[in-house]
Amino acid sequence: MTGPKNADNAASADTSATAIAAAAAAADALPSAAELITGPAQPGSEHVASAFAGGARVDLDGVPGRIAVLVGQDLVDALAASPLGGLDLAAACQPALDAAARQLGAHARAAETLDLGAEGFDITAALGEDFTTVPLIGVGIDAAVLVAASTLAGARAPLTAEAEAEAELETIASAGAPSHEPFVPAFQPAPRGLELLHGVDMEVTVELGRTRMTVRDLLALSPGAVLELDRAAGSPADLLVNGRLIARGEVVVVDEDFGLRVTEILDAAAAV
Repeated sequence: MTGPKNADNAASADTSATAIAAAAAAADALPSAAELITGPAQPGSEHVASAFAGGARVDLDGVPGRIAVLVGQDLVDALAASPLGGLDLAAACQPALDAAARQLGAHARAAETLDLGAEGFDITAALGEDFTTVPLIGVGIDAAVLVAASTLAGARAPLTAEAEAEAELETIASAGAPSHEPFVPAFQPAPRGLELLHGVDMEVTVELGRTRMTVRDLLALSPGAVLELDRAAGSPADLLVNGRLIARGEVVVVDEDFGLRVTEILDAAAAV
């Protein structure tokens, strides 16, 4: 016979497993320099926000409550210093929130940025209720997924792409969209945020140094000639993306090929 305590333990284990599954789906879609794995689910704390630099949350359709993703300073800085200009944190987190919502059987609405450093910020108030935290571990604890208690209680089977398209249709209808306007379901949800850039090819160049020469000297070059560059021996080389300086590093040899060990990422002002 199963007693109340055993039943509570089983319910708690089910809730933790649901939260971890949602976090694992988010980890696969969250931009990160290292592979992210889930840590153990744990009760949410008002202090969790202090461990991160930024975040985003979404309201859900199909399941009650909210979910949020908190990220570290590295991602916040990378978005702010992108060679393509400052990128929105909510847009960057949207694919991860979408993935977590689908795992919970829900559809995520548009993400909202959370200002974790704002005076009086309260993460519990931002979620609207108590929540469960699942850390995402890369080099360290690089991010965390927060799932509201009502969301875990109401979670359903993961959504397929077709089911998510139907949820989008219901959302449009509930918002008062004109019924005479046809809705074309997106069986492959359109990528948002940084996913739009994942397939873009960028020309990456490593520059050891430069010099200026007259045409006379240039024509006089022959095998064995030595050119003096505007860099001292041992100085870092420049890393350029589409001609824009974004980093510096040390030239190394990797399996008989040259490589660059990045030692400095330049901010937007220094890269101009």
